[in-house]
Amino acid sequence: MNKPLVVTCPTCGKLHEWDTANRFRPFCCERCKMIDLGKWANEEYRVEQRERDAGDQETQA
Repeated sequence: MNKPLVVTCPTCGKLHEWDTANRFRPFCCERCKMIDLGKWANEEYRVEQRERDAGDQETQA
């Protein structure tokens, strides 16, 4: 029998079973999910965006 996949919660680091019935996945619980959402809302996380050079822009016909 296959062993269940065990993952680490991105917020608290707790190991938990990956379960499709867990509506908070990849987080272990709602609390960890909301902490992560709050960090995005407070702009503690940022997605890197590269600056474009003038030569990088495509010309449109």
